[in-house]
Amino acid sequence: MDEELRSLTERLRAEASGSADLDRLLAVEDPDALAAVLTEPGQPLWARELAAFRLGSAGDRRAFESLVLLLNHRDPPRCAAAAYALARLGDPRTARAAAALATNELRVAYALHPVRLLVELRAPEAVPALITTLRRRLRPHDPYRRVALACVDGLGELGDARAEPVLNEALAHPALAEAAVHALARIPRQRRASGPHIPGQR
Repeated sequence: MDEELRSLTERLRAEASGSADLDRLLAVEDPDALAAVLTEPGQPLWARELAAFRLGSAGDRRAFESLVLLLNHRDPPRCAAAAYALARLGDPRTARAAAALATNELRVAYALHPVRLLVELRAPEAVPALITTLRRRLRPHDPYRRVALACVDGLGELGDARAEPVLNEALAHPALAEAAVHALARIPRQRRASGPHIPGQR
């Protein structure tokens, strides 16, 4: 059992109140049996989460919808577990879904793990989504500092020159300034300094 599954199991065991079904789901080897848990009526949330996590970690795309719902859950440990499984799922829809969640202003309180997942995926949707989310967080008195910091750190890790303007704006915010300095330093200098290419120039 890997560390992520072990941590998930400990959390869900407390939630399942000693139900023998948890150990049964841990022992199941048939992916069809796990997938059935996601669609059977009356299944508790912990059972659906465990089944989705195991399927997603194994690359079974039947877990996609359940994991995306969990990625935007109000409970941060559920979001973190879903992000871990989605990063390993290999579904081409994942980045688009994560970008939609990260930029949904009505759900910004739960955007932290979608932002982090986008950075891990390094998909084409990542930089535009993080720029959009961070720019909104630069409004006066915005309460979502952790989301803003995750965007700043993520844009630094991605190292894309398109992020330079919004990172420069973040320098004016004391809570973000230090992280923005580090993020800007990670954007390769030649990409930041290069102007438009003029034919015939070397």
